[in-house]
Amino acid sequence: MKHRLFLFDLDDTLLDFRASEKLSFVRTMRALGFDQSLDSLFLDYQAINLALWKRFELGTVSKDVLKVERFRTTFERYGLALDPQAASACYLESLSETVVLVDGAQQLCATLAAIGEVGVITNGVHHIQHRRIAASGLGQHISFIATSEACGHAKPDSRFFEFAVQMARSFLKADTVIVGDRLDADILGANRFGIDSCWFNPGRLGNETEARPTCEVPSLYEVVPALRGMLSLATN
Repeated sequence: MKHRLFLFDLDDTLLDFRASEKLSFVRTMRALGFDQSLDSLFLDYQAINLALWKRFELGTVSKDVLKVERFRTTFERYGLALDPQAASACYLESLSETVVLVDGAQQLCATLAAIGEVGVITNGVHHIQHRRIAASGLGQHISFIATSEACGHAKPDSRFFEFAVQMARSFLKADTVIVGDRLDADILGANRFGIDSCWFNPGRLGNETEARPTCEVPSLYEVVPALRGMLSLATN
């Protein structure tokens, strides 16, 4: 394998964010005294949250605003007299404790840590992501955690990648690969920064974007064979 520095996205790559998100949202709403059906409310919250994260990645909204605004907008849409600040605090606390691993994450991180260095690069909230990694049991394999909150720039901005690799023990672009599920953040960021990328695509989605992954896998168990395959292609 030619790579020695392995950069991983966290949410929906190593950790099942969708499962954690729903559990945390339900806990938050129940803690606020909302005892009605959450199905449509949660779907609208997800859409509002996604739109805000895209704005954050474009630099048009701050993370502090995002954390509260997603609840304020949702509550306003449904006419709920609930405190978005309290909802945000409760949700983030629950999210840090509600950790679900993606199948194969533990084995993959252990394997790659024995080969080189594993780092996490995430646009998530700094202290929450650290707590989630600690709770996941993955921390023993991870050398560093780079967050957009600490950097001041978010994926796919090349300044974020520059910030992240400065935390590594050693860095060469030719030896570095990012594994992530998002074409618009992880893969496009890798393209712009000039490093290899592995698109984790469990849904086997089509790619109609400008992002171009070096390889693609539907399962974390296929990452190591795919990375080994890159070496074969490079030497042919």
